[in-house]
Amino acid sequence: MSAADRPAVADLDARRRQHRAKRPRPERLLREVYGEILRDERRDQDRSLADVAAAVGMSKQYLSEIERGRKEPSSEVLRSVCGALHLPVEHLLSRGIRRLTAARVNAQVERVRDPRVELCAA
Repeated sequence: MSAADRPAVADLDARRRQHRAKRPRPERLLREVYGEILRDERRDQDRSLADVAAAVGMSKQYLSEIERGRKEPSSEVLRSVCGALHLPVEHLLSRGIRRLTAARVNAQVERVRDPRVELCAA
């Protein structure tokens, strides 16, 4: 590759990174939100993964995957984990709705603040 070709490659890489940064972020998955809430609740109680997993009767690896939003737990599993954390399922659901709503509002605010957005007066 000649020296003249290198800046073009660098420019192309920079344009690709810039394009990726401008893409809208996908909405968070429900399993990610629920996992985050369960992890926050467990940590607020100063409990370990092993402790909660043992109380539920599952491996700590599986509970970790749920908390990280990697696994889609069944309603029965969610109920069991909530029970081990003394967290009513309806609180998990309402917290999830609040977090998803807040994320959607924040995304709309970011869109409005985006300098590429042009306001046109009729």
